[in-house]
Amino acid sequence: MTDQAAIEAVRADYDRAMMLKVRGMTRGAIDEIAAAIRPGMAEERAREIVRDVLKAAGMIRGWHAPHVRFGSNTLKPFGAPSDPGVVLSDDDIFFIDIGPVWRQFEGDAGATFVVGHDPDMLRIATDVRRVFDESRLAWLTRGLSGAQLYDFASQRARDLGWELNLDMNGHRLANFPHAAIHEGPLAKTAFRPSAALWVLEIQIRHPIRPISAFYEDLLLD
Repeated sequence: MTDQAAIEAVRADYDRAMMLKVRGMTRGAIDEIAAAIRPGMAEERAREIVRDVLKAAGMIRGWHAPHVRFGSNTLKPFGAPSDPGVVLSDDDIFFIDIGPVWRQFEGDAGATFVVGHDPDMLRIATDVRRVFDESRLAWLTRGLSGAQLYDFASQRARDLGWELNLDMNGHRLANFPHAAIHEGPLAKTAFRPSAALWVLEIQIRHPIRPISAFYEDLLLD
């Protein structure tokens, strides 16, 4: 299916304002989860915190399983199990990726956090957001297609000394389940994606060290 109207179709009860509300709830949940994570904590305990926070917000159901990745586990592909027993050290990096559903509206967000003062970790956590922001701006001002948007992101990541992971390549978001409409990646779309219907995912990795950083959010104008 290549027709933009079909790929970007929504149900009659789609509501952009509600999508933005759930976006805010999802980003707030990520900040709350991150604030509860401390050095010395095992990744397994962090996943329990995710469940507790989402349950308290009434967002326990998710369209994808939540992920918390510590240290070397940040390199794991989406959906792959983490290596067990990884504990957050005093100088470390982690990211949170959640896709909760509130009522029938989908959320999806991710962000990277650093504890300690490791310069590579601090820089990659800053740069992943920079690549996201610059890519979104290029889409907004240049009318980039999804494929062009990820070409831009890949080049910007290289410019900054990182490698872009194209396995995290964006997707539709809408009423649950968006997969009933379209499951294909944003990075493969030949048209300019419309605002508030797609998630832009950016994951960059260190060229040598076993760490990566991740940021994702609804693509908004």
